[in-house]
Amino acid sequence: MSKPNTPQTAHREHFDVVIVGAGISGIGAAYHLTSQCPKHSFVVLEGYESFGGTWHIHKYPGIRSDSDLYTFGYRFKPWTGNPIASGEQILQYLGEVIEENDLASHIRYRHRVERAHWSSEEGVWTLEARQQHTGKVVRLSCNFLWMCQGYYRHAEGYTPDWEGMDSFEGQIVHPQTWPEDLEFAGKRVIVIGSGATAATLVPAIASKTEKVTMLQRSPTYFYAGPNRNELADELRELEIDEAWIHEIARRRILKNQAAVARACVDQPDNMKKLLIAGITPYLPQEFDVGKHFTPRYRPWQQRIAFVPNGDLFRAVASGDASVVTDEIARFTKKGLLLASGTELEADLIITATGFDLSILGDIALTIDGAPANLADQVTYRGMMFTQIPNLLWIFGYFRASWTLRVDLLCDFTCRLLNHMRAHGHRKVEVALRSQDGTMPLLPWVDTEDFSPNYLLRSMHLLPKRGDKPEWQHTQDYWHERDELPTIDLEGPEFHYR
Repeated sequence: MSKPNTPQTAHREHFDVVIVGAGISGIGAAYHLTSQCPKHSFVVLEGYESFGGTWHIHKYPGIRSDSDLYTFGYRFKPWTGNPIASGEQILQYLGEVIEENDLASHIRYRHRVERAHWSSEEGVWTLEARQQHTGKVVRLSCNFLWMCQGYYRHAEGYTPDWEGMDSFEGQIVHPQTWPEDLEFAGKRVIVIGSGATAATLVPAIASKTEKVTMLQRSPTYFYAGPNRNELADELRELEIDEAWIHEIARRRILKNQAAVARACVDQPDNMKKLLIAGITPYLPQEFDVGKHFTPRYRPWQQRIAFVPNGDLFRAVASGDASVVTDEIARFTKKGLLLASGTELEADLIITATGFDLSILGDIALTIDGAPANLADQVTYRGMMFTQIPNLLWIFGYFRASWTLRVDLLCDFTCRLLNHMRAHGHRKVEVALRSQDGTMPLLPWVDTEDFSPNYLLRSMHLLPKRGDKPEWQHTQDYWHERDELPTIDLEGPEFHYR
């Protein structure tokens, strides 16, 4: 796939592959390139000053994974700690992957990609990246562009525009931009939100505040249990090799998750009862579980976060934290006026209200000089897009760990790159087949199946899907792990040049 410099590319540093982002996806992509495509040159461009993505950006107290590290960790790197890990532990894990596989020399930090131009004449992407420490714009070119920058806007989180926010005399903070010097000890704190971030923050700060209240518009499903993996612990007692333990524990977790995912669709009422029954023992007998922790939607229509050792519910039971389920009418000088007429007073309000989706890192893409609008295209398995050549986006799973799909898509990408090199192809593009001519084009996801607010707000920006598996992101790891390795790279959906 490499080609010598031409007069047009001589002034640009050229690589076979450019990876955008040094988070969990980009580090995984770099590892797989070194192991599966050792003859391909590549560079990783990271906008921040260090690796880690989410785990580098987020600094709020208690930040941790909301899924187990046996599946959130890479398949090639055994996880040896507790299943739910702190942000610091995850960063250490990623740092070990970089060090153990000599990836540091491939990563260029403080390089934020702003534009990417595809030239059909040259058969390359040209990238413009701004060096954050100098302000200088550098230009690179590559044969293949691998988008691993994640799926949300890093610079700031999503905060609704509530009436009266300017009148509040206290401080308003979003967890995604948590100030290092933020003081919350001894203060009255309201955390707006009911997802994994709120469930992490509330118990992390509860014992230090005068009072912390989790204010939610509607409840979320949680799964609570000990932060340990009994099977892995038993195998360690038998002195089994850690690589074996990692794989065995991983398979057991995935088997159980598949059963739960099926049950949430086939027996939603039973699963709802089981999930609620799992958290009830942590709460006071008189607590209104029906109001505060019984969602209106069926299980797994939105992500279910694991609460290690039930710490959120223990904080509520101890009196260090409280839960209010109501809607915000407006902000006041002293706090929040709720739809019920109640006013909650606060010194600090934390808006754990989610994030804004970032489509391909908000990079301005052009194809032969024309803007590339992703919303006009159709997705190929949630990773490639019609009319956008030599580009792949890693977008993980909603119901399973993100990294499971990182490993699968890395395998596919490396197989594709090797296939192109072996056959002398410089360009690959996916296109609808003749049998797809009458296929209905639908939104990116079926909102009856999965409906997080960040997707609902941004659906108009995402590509379309079809009603066939090839033209949608199925969100089914257990299906994709068998199907992706068998994709025929000479199938009619792949067009090469």
